[in-house]
Amino acid sequence: MAARTRADGGRAPGTSVRLKLTLSYAGFLMLAGALLLGAVWVFLLRYVPGRALLLDADGTTPTGVFPVRSNLLRVFAPRAAVVTGFLLVFGLLGGWLLAGRMLAPLTVLTRATRRAADGSLSHRIRLPGRNDEFRELADAFDTMLARLEAHVAEQRRFAANASHELRTPLAVSKALLEVARTDPDRDTGEVIDRLHAVNTRAIELTEALLLLGRANQGTFAREAVDLSLLVEEAAETLLPLAERRGVTVETTGDVTPVNGSQALLLQLTTNLLHNAIVHNLPVGGTVRIDTRARGPKPGTTVLTVENTGGRLTAEQVPRLTEPFQRGTERLHADDAGVGLGLAIVRTITEAHDGTLTLEPRARGGLRVTVALPTADAN
Repeated sequence: MAARTRADGGRAPGTSVRLKLTLSYAGFLMLAGALLLGAVWVFLLRYVPGRALLLDADGTTPTGVFPVRSNLLRVFAPRAAVVTGFLLVFGLLGGWLLAGRMLAPLTVLTRATRRAADGSLSHRIRLPGRNDEFRELADAFDTMLARLEAHVAEQRRFAANASHELRTPLAVSKALLEVARTDPDRDTGEVIDRLHAVNTRAIELTEALLLLGRANQGTFAREAVDLSLLVEEAAETLLPLAERRGVTVETTGDVTPVNGSQALLLQLTTNLLHNAIVHNLPVGGTVRIDTRARGPKPGTTVLTVENTGGRLTAEQVPRLTEPFQRGTERLHADDAGVGLGLAIVRTITEAHDGTLTLEPRARGGLRVTVALPTADAN
């Protein structure tokens, strides 16, 4: 009851829509009846004489009295009153039933909305019948519930994974400190080095989470950015990592102007290239980065990152953009990242009104395509 009171916003109770529709139907029917009676008077009774006699053939001897206006009104008025009363009762009863039938889908929608407000997102309305305004509304509501349920489930998985990922370095740090405290003769340099590595990884994870939240909010200034320059900068930054892993990086493409945050788009490009280098063949891997000013749709700029690597199934690819998913398995190497690379890429792409597409390559590896609106299109 308290939740319903808050949803009502403290408003005073008013007349129900069903009663309003009923009164509207009855009023319209009464108006139609009054107009009909008025038409009878205007076009029929007004032409009846007030006094008239029936004469014989020679026109001199009266043979009877013609029904005059006063007689017709005296007979017609009671019947008109009865008909008017019948129309009123019929309009109220029929309007009440008709309004109830018309508003039945709205009642179903109201119940479903209250269940959703109470936290139940798994149910669906699936309103039967042919397509109309109520069915369209119900279908749109079902679609919204499905998206909300998926979003809530994703957020719960994200919270659980984030808690697990943050707990791991803290637990390792605690264990190292316990070892150092209980074993004074142990080499402190080794403990400090391991603590430094664990702490660095925890900082990287925290910064990635903050970046993900910032991109989700969409609160950033937009400016003209050339994606091809960001690709060159990311490739230069990650070149030592590629050389250490024996991966060849090839960059091609055009000048690609877009509107957005240079810092976020650089992070997007860096994450894509880092992911392509890390999840590659052990020896002799290749990464190809291409930028095109004209995408398949008018007014779009396309960034494509393609790498060699292990084979991915169609079921695995959609999960790669979920937080803390690292390729075909959960890697924990030093260069594997914190598992938020493609999740951040997806969030940044959506914040820039773009689309992200992941496709497994037939010979192994992954092809990632980011389509963003060009600067001229904005």
